[in-house]
Amino acid sequence: MTWEAVPIGTVIRSSQYGLSLPADSNGHVPIVGMKDIQDGRVRIDPNVCVNLSEEDAQDYLLADGDILLNRTNSPALVGKAGIYRGTGKAVFASYLVRLNLDCDRVDPDFVIQILASEGGQRHIKQLATRAISQANLNPTTFKNHFYIPLPRLGEQIVIRDVLLAWDVAIEKTERLIAAKLRQNEALSNRLLFGHVRFGARNTKSTRSLHWFSAPSDWQVVEIGKVAREVSALNGNDRDLPVLSCTKYDGLVDSLTYFDKQVFSHDTSKYKIVKHSQFAYATNHIEEGSIGYQNLAPVGLVSPIYTVFQADPKKIDDGYLYKLLKTEKLRQIFAANTNSSVDRRGSLRWKEFARIHIPLPQLEEQQEISEALDDAKREISLLQTEVNALKTQKRGLMQKLLTGQWRVKIPEESNK
Repeated sequence: MTWEAVPIGTVIRSSQYGLSLPADSNGHVPIVGMKDIQDGRVRIDPNVCVNLSEEDAQDYLLADGDILLNRTNSPALVGKAGIYRGTGKAVFASYLVRLNLDCDRVDPDFVIQILASEGGQRHIKQLATRAISQANLNPTTFKNHFYIPLPRLGEQIVIRDVLLAWDVAIEKTERLIAAKLRQNEALSNRLLFGHVRFGARNTKSTRSLHWFSAPSDWQVVEIGKVAREVSALNGNDRDLPVLSCTKYDGLVDSLTYFDKQVFSHDTSKYKIVKHSQFAYATNHIEEGSIGYQNLAPVGLVSPIYTVFQADPKKIDDGYLYKLLKTEKLRQIFAANTNSSVDRRGSLRWKEFARIHIPLPQLEEQQEISEALDDAKREISLLQTEVNALKTQKRGLMQKLLTGQWRVKIPEESNK
């Protein structure tokens, strides 16, 4: 038996635009926006509220099973969809459309699996009209031209339960990753500033500076005492990979990361950054945009970057990089950027080199770096597990939502 494909509008009982109200610090009714739609689910942020009477809010309160669809936004975000599962009181913003489904014909969780899938999102975006940076989805167009498969309700529920099992596994692993990341950040701060020591090392006293404290047996040195600036240009315009610096990932291959060329075709004035050297975006260092080059033997960075190299006899690269990526150092970068002489929002090497950092003995630096690498590897393994689960779910969806694979329906649900 083949499935019927129907316009989604035939299983929508009603649709409704949300409220056009600004967030109000004195408000008491949470309002759901686009940011609250994640991974096909709607989550309420109790800290973002509007000032609305009970009577006025009544017609816009979310009900369990409602689907919200983002009707206007950037081309990448238009059509983002999520289902609300809960009983908390909340309304929704004007750029969202609430879809109330005919639950005698369709299961809302089955429908959201289709809408939030890669294929579903691609189809929705094709239906949207686009301006330069804005896309709009006409709800009538969506209802009439977005088709969904319509197996029997009992089969929808079995498919839903299979896919939700994968969602639960993915969500549990992602929550574990988030917890590990928080633990890793706390561990980094404790180790990199000497609040916790390895082995028999004991800190009986500390020295306090303006930004941090460190064990009294550690040095506190200027970055310029353990590293030097490197300024070599790609004068002969060699064809080398161009790297960009990101806040979280450090240096990345620009073409791969952005999926397009965002750098100049003429790279003759770009700076060379060799393997084991550091680079930071001189105008964005206050955001934490600093990286370590371990991607290629030789790469290039924009002329606005600062490149430097650490002295391996004085400081371990891994220790230094992890220290420079801490929130504490980011705050120091921001403070020094704001007070820089040229007032152009940049932190050049001369000022950067005068920043103080804690410095244990080289052996302890290496122990700290290795311990944090072990913690990072654990997170990487969990992320690999999440990616595998997502890949498995995509494969299942392709088979189950197209009817290529059929599921067995319990007798009582066989309708």
